[in-house]
Amino acid sequence: MVKVENITSRAGNAVKNQFIITTDTATLFQSYSTVIVKKEAGKVYIDKNDWDYSRTTGKYRNIFLNETKKETEKKIASGEYILTDLNA
Repeated sequence: MVKVENITSRAGNAVKNQFIITTDTATLFQSYSTVIVKKEAGKVYIDKNDWDYSRTTGKYRNIFLNETKKETEKKIASGEYILTDLNA
C-alpha cells in the first residue's frame, strides 16, 4: 500500500508540490518530483544532491524531520543520517 499526501505547513495548510509518501516499509519526503529524505528501518537517508536544493525544499525538509538545517547537518556529519542518491 502507498499513501501520498501533501505536507502540512506550520500553519496547518496543505502545501502544493511537497509530499509525504508512506509505504509499508518507508516514509519519504518528496519536493516536486525529487525525493529528498527517506526514513526506513530506523534509518534516515538524505539525498546527497538535492537535500539543500532551495530555501523552499529546506523549509519543508525541516518540517518533515522536525529539526533545523543545523541539526540535520550535524547528523549528516556524525553519520547518523546517510547521504545517498535517492533519485538514481
